[in-house]
Amino acid sequence: MLEPQDGAGERDGLQRLWTPHRMAYIQGENKPSGPGAGDDCPFCRIPAMDDADGLILARGTSVFAVLNLFPYNPGHLMVVPYRHVADYTELTLDETAELAAMTRRAMTVVRQVSAPHGFNLGMNQGAVAGAGIAAHLHQHLVPRWGGDANFMPVIGHTKVLPQLLGQTRQMIADAWG
Repeated sequence: MLEPQDGAGERDGLQRLWTPHRMAYIQGENKPSGPGAGDDCPFCRIPAMDDADGLILARGTSVFAVLNLFPYNPGHLMVVPYRHVADYTELTLDETAELAAMTRRAMTVVRQVSAPHGFNLGMNQGAVAGAGIAAHLHQHLVPRWGGDANFMPVIGHTKVLPQLLGQTRQMIADAWG
């Protein structure tokens, strides 16, 4: 039987992998408080930033590609319209076409630099559907590898990422050309 630690109860025998950076996401840091655009919306602020600071991978005419600050997997990125719209049906035909073209290009580039076995692509429309930032439309592109959903995220609710965001951004941005 394991001895209590300083009166804190019995040890459970588990190792801990601390990920304090996730607390910002859990607490809603930088999440807009309402539907408006501007200083309250991170997706409206990012385009004014330097590419490296904003984790921007590529800029188009009406959309841009940016790494997810809280990725599910290395290379998890989003394609985001510059215009502050919440719903896919609010995009113009030109925005829709560029969003699709940039998503295709992102898949090609990520395949080139990371060789994933597949991708999850998707948009969560509304907070009830899982959108972390429901007020500004964004499409996720999540590279997937066989076995990437191992015991850590399933049992430990922790994702182990083997690369820093800055390194991932540089690798993808360089390959984007």
